[in-house]
Amino acid sequence: MLSCSSAFQRVAFMLMAPKLKPQRLHQIAETGAEQLVKKARTMTTESSMKDAFSTYADYLNNFNEKRERVVKASRDITMNSKKVIFQVHRLSKDNKEEVLEKAGKDLEAVRDQHFARLMRELQGTDFWKLRRAYSPGVQEYVEAATFYKFCLSGTLCTLDDINATLVPLSDPSLEPLQINILDYILGLADLTGELMRMAIGRISDGEIEFAQRICQFVRQIHRELMLVVPKMDDSYDMKSKMEVMLQSVIKIENACFSVHVRGSEYIPLLGDDAPTSYLLGAADIE
Repeated sequence: MLSCSSAFQRVAFMLMAPKLKPQRLHQIAETGAEQLVKKARTMTTESSMKDAFSTYADYLNNFNEKRERVVKASRDITMNSKKVIFQVHRLSKDNKEEVLEKAGKDLEAVRDQHFARLMRELQGTDFWKLRRAYSPGVQEYVEAATFYKFCLSGTLCTLDDINATLVPLSDPSLEPLQINILDYILGLADLTGELMRMAIGRISDGEIEFAQRICQFVRQIHRELMLVVPKMDDSYDMKSKMEVMLQSVIKIENACFSVHVRGSEYIPLLGDDAPTSYLLGAADIE
């Protein structure tokens, strides 16, 4: 009796329960399908985002590794370019050919070994992104090349001349690394400091004419850059180097002027036939 009664109650409950309308059943089915599609779409989106971030991570890791190699190459260029500059400073009227020959070979070694390694890292890429990593080495190389060229021929090594020597080191199928105008000008500004040291040394050795040529050359560089720098973008490095360049010009002028004004004290260095004027062959100041 109890079992029959409970069965009867279940049947009565089912009959009394509200029936779902067909529209409601259709909405439930659609909602379930939409949730499945949305879930699948979310999984696809998450997978694509992971792939994209994995690609970006690989790019950044490779970029940072390349930057470290570029910094190392730039440091090697700086160190070996300084050796070329030190070699040129050994120049005197008795050993000019010997010193410049060795300096020329050292400069070629810097270009063929260390600069070539830098170019292999940068050619064919957006090397401007890594400019701050290799700029110090390039500036030092420009300083060494221009210093050597002036002591060899008394002329300025231009940007085109330097870039022309780098072309054979490049892969013809890729965009070659070329020294930009800003790094060249910054290196040229550093050149005046080395020329100032050279001029003071030449005066102490009695080579007054060479020191005066250096003075005129440095004056000309400073005068030309004074016309260029105001038109450049805001560059703190260039402005600070212009101040140092002016100090170098003043030191060379003061040294040459001292020889001119106090020429009698420099007779043992100059010789009796050497002109004592700041401008060779000009009359002394009375």
